[in-house]
Amino acid sequence: MASRDGNRECWPELPYELWRDTCSTLHLKSQIIGKIRLSNTPWLNHSWHVTLYVTGRGLTTSLIPRRDGAFQIDFDFVDHLLRLETSNARRLDIPLREQSVAEFFATVSAALANLGIGTKVNEWPNEIPDRIRFSEDRAHSAYDPEYVNRFWKALVQIDRVFEFFRTGYIGKCSPVHFFWGSFDLAVTRFSGRPAPLHPGGVPNLPDEVTREAYSHEVSSAGFWPGGGGPVEYPAFYSYTYPEPAGFRGAIVRPEGAFYSEQLREFILPYEVVRTAGSPDNTLLEFLQSTYEAAANAANWDRAALECPRGEVRIPRIVSPA
Repeated sequence: MASRDGNRECWPELPYELWRDTCSTLHLKSQIIGKIRLSNTPWLNHSWHVTLYVTGRGLTTSLIPRRDGAFQIDFDFVDHLLRLETSNARRLDIPLREQSVAEFFATVSAALANLGIGTKVNEWPNEIPDRIRFSEDRAHSAYDPEYVNRFWKALVQIDRVFEFFRTGYIGKCSPVHFFWGSFDLAVTRFSGRPAPLHPGGVPNLPDEVTREAYSHEVSSAGFWPGGGGPVEYPAFYSYTYPEPAGFRGAIVRPEGAFYSEQLREFILPYEVVRTAGSPDNTLLEFLQSTYEAAANAANWDRAALECPRGEVRIPRIVSPA
């Protein structure tokens, strides 16, 4: 990959312990916005219809369809605004600040009503063990604009590397998207083969949703900012479902990557990538080597599924059948 990662400021320090409360609050607020998309969008395989996407200023729902047009909701982590826009040129901005989840939920609901968008959402957070209804949650209110901005800057870099990694696969591959349930940026490759029925059991997530998401064999990689379980720091992860024999014992790169028996995933601390001589190449090593560990252990048809990584303005070469 042509190196564009020489500027270390592009990969900011992101110590979870210094913005833990803000991160938890932002997670919940992202769930409110994600559930608005969920409530208005037809189901797409593997829950791809619910995700958010990284933008040049934050995160977006992208266009949400309605019979009379469409609307979009954006988190702006530069000016620290939540922007609601409709296809008939109406717009409302809500400041992002220290504000309880309950107050944020009420403010967003009122803004939607003002724009003529009547949307009801399930008020219970997903994938969070000790949850509180959005309209009653006054425990979470922190907002540190400096660390929110750092988080977004990290996502911009990670999204870019994930997108480049994605170009090396001609099989089915997800977009690079942000799951508000687990609060992580992810990209997923598929072998094309069906998977055994997933056992479910994800906290506060219906089993039918989990089973639909894992209906086919996957190798999935992503990034989360920390918290929740044994990894209390920002980290990259990679796992495969179903996990084949030999996967967890594979040798993966770079140095610093390890297999977590508790999570059943390979983990690479964000700090290893951030402080590397080439963060891009270090992250690509992790993505490629953990994918190869999954594909080799599960006997994927790699020759049919893979292709050279993309180059700017050069079409992929297709050989005669």
